[in-house]
Amino acid sequence: MTRALQNSPFRGLGGIIFLIGFMGSGKTHWGKIWAQQKGFDFYDLDEMIETKEGQTIAAIFEKEGENYFRKIETEMLHSFSGKSNCIISCGGGTACFNENIQWMNDHGTTVYLAASPTYILSRVKEEKDKRPLINKLNEAELLFFIEQKLKEREPFYNQAQLILPVADLNENSLSTPNTK
Repeated sequence: MTRALQNSPFRGLGGIIFLIGFMGSGKTHWGKIWAQQKGFDFYDLDEMIETKEGQTIAAIFEKEGENYFRKIETEMLHSFSGKSNCIISCGGGTACFNENIQWMNDHGTTVYLAASPTYILSRVKEEKDKRPLINKLNEAELLFFIEQKLKEREPFYNQAQLILPVADLNENSLSTPNTK
């Protein structure tokens, strides 16, 4: 673990927890579990965008382009300013655009769910049609894509205030002895 849980910023937490990381790293899965455990509200940023736009992320990418998507993603992210007691599952690229990682670090606690390329591949290969950046790739191309995108994105992900390897995650990963 890059940053030890005993130095966790979650002590006395009442603000926003932003879960960041590559697609398929478990942000939504763990976010729901941890939010329920802590009595926090849970939000999936991509689901909120789909609801607001009335179309899937894949359709937004196809019809409007990535620049449009990143603009509305940032607007939706900033709508959480002033909120508290919530966990937000961010899209895989959220932290990498429009200075969002800095904004999240300034407005809450960022948690990077760090996963290996092979772990990610095992999680996303069956849902390719839901993910616009990978829907036309075969398995070998997909693994190469994941490896390359991780290299591009890790400088942003590694700015998170807490880094948790997905292999070590459990229901208590956000708890410390001093957390109430």
